[in-house]
Amino acid sequence: MDSFDASQRTFVRGEGNYLVDSRGRRLFDAVSSIWTTIHGHCHPHIVEAISRQAATLDHATLLGATNPVAEELADRLASLLNLDHAFFSGDGASAVEAALKMTLQYWRSAGEPQRTRFVHLVDSYHGDTAGAMSVSDIALFKSNYGAVTFETLSYGEVDTLESADVAAVIVEPIVQAAAGMRIVPEACYEPLRNMVPLLIVDEIATGFGRTGTMFAHEQLDLRPDIVCAGKGITGGALALSATVVRDRVYDAFRGSRGEMKQFFHGHSYAGNPVACAAALANLDLFERQTTLAHVTDLSAAIQPELAGLRMRPAVRETREAGLMIGIELDSRHLRAEGAVTPAWRVANELYGRGHFTRPIGDVIQLVPPLSSTLEELQNFLGDLGELLAAG
Repeated sequence: MDSFDASQRTFVRGEGNYLVDSRGRRLFDAVSSIWTTIHGHCHPHIVEAISRQAATLDHATLLGATNPVAEELADRLASLLNLDHAFFSGDGASAVEAALKMTLQYWRSAGEPQRTRFVHLVDSYHGDTAGAMSVSDIALFKSNYGAVTFETLSYGEVDTLESADVAAVIVEPIVQAAAGMRIVPEACYEPLRNMVPLLIVDEIATGFGRTGTMFAHEQLDLRPDIVCAGKGITGGALALSATVVRDRVYDAFRGSRGEMKQFFHGHSYAGNPVACAAALANLDLFERQTTLAHVTDLSAAIQPELAGLRMRPAVRETREAGLMIGIELDSRHLRAEGAVTPAWRVANELYGRGHFTRPIGDVIQLVPPLSSTLEELQNFLGDLGELLAAG
């Protein structure tokens, strides 16, 4: 905290794939402002949708009420995910919290209240709220908060996913972003295709085209009961998330008022009409543009640059799925020169060359807006290669 200098990272404007800081520097947003920006900053179509909606209905609660913008978005998300109903929150961790609570109540309604155990991947990350931390597996993010988390198990700690106490398995599909763009072997997902516990897929980081398909689990032949979506849901313009479920889950909460089976959970700004309008505009752009094909083309086109980086002694490996790319550095071949770590020194020097990224441990992130150009990606990788060559 004491070493942070806000003047070095104060962004005042967004322009397409770039951020402009308070000193007038124009930075390629190589991390999509932490995996959120899809079609570039301040996209005219999204800006216009926000403005129009704000002048019509800025906010109305979804607690015992509804609004047509949230309803339309719920329908479109359910259709995209081949699911049935959406519950809105304000951020990804809150979408995960809702999923966990839905799961516990589902099994109570099903007459199996003993199913309270959650199973997750090794090195998982699902957010920083209490329940989301509990199903996460990165000590750095949760070790100080044991008093407010509950016990969960990783894949390697369970004999069978069919144990009578397992409520759900929660997974990140293909890429574990917070673990340094770690690619999960496809075989890890095979046991999830036919099991009794609910399957929760966390698409918060991977959703909306990041891996080359609209949602990453499409590539894994998974049939989730619950999907958590966030980050890119509004194109990166506003905070919004959704917990999208099958009828199987939704029906467990149906009943008369006296039965008290409803989901006792809600957020003040859930389904905010302005945020939902931004999300609808984001989906419009996917339909009007060849966004997913563009991701596939860019991923293929930068292979020579990635291959060149892998030849450098300072690079342990590169990991990628679509435009979610991690370049893991070998700090033995790099100097820190006053920075916290060699990776941070590299990130700071990239900033000086016009690229904004943040390392995860020794991993340099390249998770750019999906609207990025080949030239922008090649410039980033070229500058990174030059810095690594200097040691």
